[in-house]
Amino acid sequence: MASDAVFSDEPTRLRNIIVRLFGGQADAFAPPTAFDHGRVELIAGADAQDDCAVFRLSGDLELVVGSDYVRGPKFRLYEMGHLNEYDLGYYLVVANVSDIAAMGARPIGVLSVVRYPPNMSDAVFSHVMTGIRDACASFGCLNIGGDIGSAERLILSASALGVCPPGRSLLRAGARPGDAVCLTAPTGLAGAAMAYSRAGIRDAEIESSYLDAMLASWRRPTARVAEGVILSSSGAVTSCQDTSDGLKATLESIAAASGVGITVEERSVPIPEAVGAVASRVGADPLALVMGDSVDFELVFTVPEPAVAPLTDLLDFHRIGLVTEERSVALLRSDGNLTALPGQAWRHAPEDPGTARRETNDGQGRG
Repeated sequence: MASDAVFSDEPTRLRNIIVRLFGGQADAFAPPTAFDHGRVELIAGADAQDDCAVFRLSGDLELVVGSDYVRGPKFRLYEMGHLNEYDLGYYLVVANVSDIAAMGARPIGVLSVVRYPPNMSDAVFSHVMTGIRDACASFGCLNIGGDIGSAERLILSASALGVCPPGRSLLRAGARPGDAVCLTAPTGLAGAAMAYSRAGIRDAEIESSYLDAMLASWRRPTARVAEGVILSSSGAVTSCQDTSDGLKATLESIAAASGVGITVEERSVPIPEAVGAVASRVGADPLALVMGDSVDFELVFTVPEPAVAPLTDLLDFHRIGLVTEERSVALLRSDGNLTALPGQAWRHAPEDPGTARRETNDGQGRG
């Protein structure tokens, strides 16, 4: 560590870094548009240095709020040098804003909790906060405050806030038999990056052709905000959830919440070229990487079949299956056989309370 590194206390970092990065928020805030029923204004943001941010909500709106913690320096890819502190800050925002997107809402602000170890310099702390600021800007919202302070290691948590018109928030429950099951974009890149890094191998073709794209799914993930707003505005979506716990876990969650089953068609599931290349190299099932605990922040949604074609005029997506009455989640293989979905689904808690949880998802720490 450089000998001239600066290590300020919390009030100094608040004054010299937070206010500098997030100054003028009330004037910079862009109220969500296209709402006939309400308006949102930011009265006090992070730069005000008050205990809380203040929004003025007028009219008829639904407020959507969610929170996520991420594992900070315990990311395996961070430990391997593939991610830096800026990337961690950026990822924190996406993990939270993705939940807002899955509800069909427009994000209006993010509250971040950044706890840092004594050996973190002002420059590195600023790097984390800049990643948070830039990610918020990418999704049309602001980091409006939260908490900073010392801890035994870097700890990152946040809460995101969003708004949508009344009655338009999207829930996991609501899928009906006969609905089409759709996916905004292919999954598996984040999982493939992890599978490749865990294998401890070097492959020239993968590293020249695919590695950057796979790592980008961790460094600059995308929350599907625009897609979520379109799905909400359509009035046709019966259920929706993001794939932050993996595609398999998402499908199982929607089915359980809706009291239905889902049949996924193997031939309809998109497999990115990079995922296929990694699967072949490490001896894995490409469908297991696509379905498993890959943190891709895509949206899975269900709509009645007649609504599928009109939606294709508004956004790109993949129709991957069908909601069924029978309460099972299965894969319809190309040979006509039904099997269980491949891949390891993320679990928030161990099935046996006496055993330790297997932490398969290296992105978000849950529970």
